Amino acid sequence: MRRYEKIQVANAGRMFFLIFSLFTLQSASAQQLQSYIQEAEENSPEIQALQYHYELTAEKTEEVDALPDTEFSAGYFVSEPETRTGPQKARFSVRQMLPWFGTLTARQNYANSMADAEYVEIAIAKRKLALAVAQSYYRLYELQAKEAILEENAELLQTYHELALNSVEVGNASAVDVLRLQMRQNDLLQQAETLEQEVGIEKNQLINLLNRKENFPVSIMDSLVIPDGELSAEEEQISEVHPELLKFEELYASVTEAEKLNQKESLPKIGLGVDYVSVAERADMDFSDNGKDILMPMVSVAIPIFTNKNKSVTRQNELRQKEIEAQRESKQLKLQTMLREAINKRTSAKITAATYIENLEQANDAEEILLKNYETGTIDFNDVLEIQEMQLKFQLGHIKAVKNFYMQATMVNYLSN
Repeated sequence: MRRYEKIQVANAGRMFFLIFSLFTLQSASAQQLQSYIQEAEENSPEIQALQYHYELTAEKTEEVDALPDTEFSAGYFVSEPETRTGPQKARFSVRQMLPWFGTLTARQNYANSMADAEYVEIAIAKRKLALAVAQSYYRLYELQAKEAILEENAELLQTYHELALNSVEVGNASAVDVLRLQMRQNDLLQQAETLEQEVGIEKNQLINLLNRKENFPVSIMDSLVIPDGELSAEEEQISEVHPELLKFEELYASVTEAEKLNQKESLPKIGLGVDYVSVAERADMDFSDNGKDILMPMVSVAIPIFTNKNKSVTRQNELRQKEIEAQRESKQLKLQTMLREAINKRTSAKITAATYIENLEQANDAEEILLKNYETGTIDFNDVLEIQEMQLKFQLGHIKAVKNFYMQATMVNYLSN
């Protein structure tokens, strides 16, 4: 098989692999990325810290059920007061204050609402980590794919270099053409080496996100394809249960529970107790109750007369709820703007990728025509270099467009699901 025929077969193989074979790799890529996301979640110290903080907050629900400390007191009469039944020797007392009915339940509901708000923070952290892992994955895909394309084009230039040498021998090309091809080949190899350094940096970034205890290598799919289809109506709107919005709903609910607790704590408190007085017998008299001890049950009520504190807390809670509502609306508008931007960029990337594919097909047709002219000895290596540069530009542009598509797709998924 002649050299130019080998080049045509190689070009056809690249296009077939680019356009068709990628569809079979799409599912495998999603599974691989999902496994990385799961690994990152399991190893993330940030998520572990948030989990511990949530458990700490949840544990406080057990703390709020506790009643105030029971008061015990004892006293000895230095100067014994005389009563009919005898002198009092000592007094022992026990007191227990009880909150108003429903106060303990209100405290527990408030603690639960705070724990729910902390749990949402875990969901937000997981989403952001998944987004970071996915975007690092696609950046690494772009770098590795570009590196492979540069090396492939450098090999192709080597074939052109051999064609040029043959043409010089028969007088159909000059030594300048050979040197120009060689310089272009050297430039591509240098770009590939630079990309190799960037690949190493991005791999370290991904490994750090995975927080691997050992430096196991990460693998990336060789090729990705942009799927067909349009956005669904659900993808064009921010999810109503998006954690970043749900956080404000949980905070609003916690303020509601805080106000219920404030109202309960503004009600009277009831105290129960008993006093026991030890009485000695009278020596000068003998009667049935002589030296009888005293047992006196006690009931007390603490009535809040000065309620300015509770009124101030109520006003604070009202203002806090208005603040949370405004923050939620602001966050929703911001997220909706980000979603629209991501959708537009994803659509633009899809259009750009399709344009690069079309241009690459035409550049390959032009290359085929040039190579056929090699048989007649009329090949122009300046045209060959120009076509090769165009092919490289379209290939690299297509890779970047695919990466941009998936980067924006992950953002759409983050915001709309």
